[in-house]
Amino acid sequence: MRKKLIDGIKYWGQVLLLPIYWISFLTPRDKNIWLFGSTFGNRFADNPKYLYLYANQNQKNEIRPIWITHNKDVVQFLNGKNYEVYYYRSLKGIYYCLRGKVYIFDNYSKDISFWLSGGATKVNLWHGVGNKKINYDNKFDKVRHPKNNWDKFKTFLRRMSDEKPNHYVLATSPVKTKIFMSAFRVAQSHIIEAGLPRNDALLDPEFQNLYNEKEKELITSITSWRKKNLQVNCYMPTFRNSETKLFSVMNFDKFNHFLVQNNMIFLVKLHPKSIIANKFKEFNYSNIKYVDANIDPYTFLQLVDILTTDYSSIYTDFMLLNRPVVGFYYDYDSYSQDTRECYFDFDEYMPELKAYNMDELIEVIKRVMLEDICLKNRIKSRDRMFATPNELACEKVYNKIYRIIG
Repeated sequence: MRKKLIDGIKYWGQVLLLPIYWISFLTPRDKNIWLFGSTFGNRFADNPKYLYLYANQNQKNEIRPIWITHNKDVVQFLNGKNYEVYYYRSLKGIYYCLRGKVYIFDNYSKDISFWLSGGATKVNLWHGVGNKKINYDNKFDKVRHPKNNWDKFKTFLRRMSDEKPNHYVLATSPVKTKIFMSAFRVAQSHIIEAGLPRNDALLDPEFQNLYNEKEKELITSITSWRKKNLQVNCYMPTFRNSETKLFSVMNFDKFNHFLVQNNMIFLVKLHPKSIIANKFKEFNYSNIKYVDANIDPYTFLQLVDILTTDYSSIYTDFMLLNRPVVGFYYDYDSYSQDTRECYFDFDEYMPELKAYNMDELIEVIKRVMLEDICLKNRIKSRDRMFATPNELACEKVYNKIYRIIG
């Protein structure tokens, strides 16, 4: 009850910030100052991270890229790597939020600072190119589709800070352009069509990434396993309430024995919101390894031999690597009844061998280890999602934004 009251005060307290937002339209903005942020300001991650790294490493003679964060650990990390970063409530953070002409983010401009963003040109790189309907296309979204005037009133601050103004959105193909025009309610002229910057880390062996200590340790481990001729199978499921059913369908003693017999490591990389993470942290199996949820998957995914997933949009990006995928849908019935609608037929979007229990999972893994029989149909799905699947994205996205700014 107390938490609900505090959350309510915080939410409605944002009304006091409206004058600041209006004033922010009056501050002069420098078109050479580009601000980057991610995941509601909490992480150094995803598409903004990779475009920020590219800009720092290749374009500092033209622009000044600055990371703005709500997380002081991110400030410490980037400062230690000699990258320009500011806490959003610091004096410099506030100053640059008012001076930066370009806001680049992967959710909404609140990833940086919505209330100081008036007059900035906003570029939403988004964070998933999956099959589930999003934003205005998601009829179950109560914020964007309030049922009555009271619900509309209660959510107007959220809609304002989420959506307005959403100037430009990144889409990866003509098909996704049409989808994002509807989902974000933007004109086609405000769609930037290109690949995802984060996928440059998968496609470009020369990409200069940044790694924290946990990421370095994981990469070292994967490299060591591969030198021992162990295949690496990464399990990356999406977040949903029914994921607890996993433990009723899996016998992990038996599954670990299968992994040992088949020279395979099973990496478990859960969604940051997963409700089953603590159970995996307690595991002590030789060939089942838990990966910290906050580790950036694009630091190690290029080293993975097989992906095991379900409804996660990570499947879309992994298609770029042309490697085997296993679909594991132990909760398909309950998930399909309690989820969003999809843009494409599920089997057409994900034409992979599918398993619904542990025995089927083992058999499917054995089959894809022998032959990637779904490659042809996967390429069809990939080419629908990515217009230029082999093209590096960062330079193209940067140039398109640069031309927009003039």
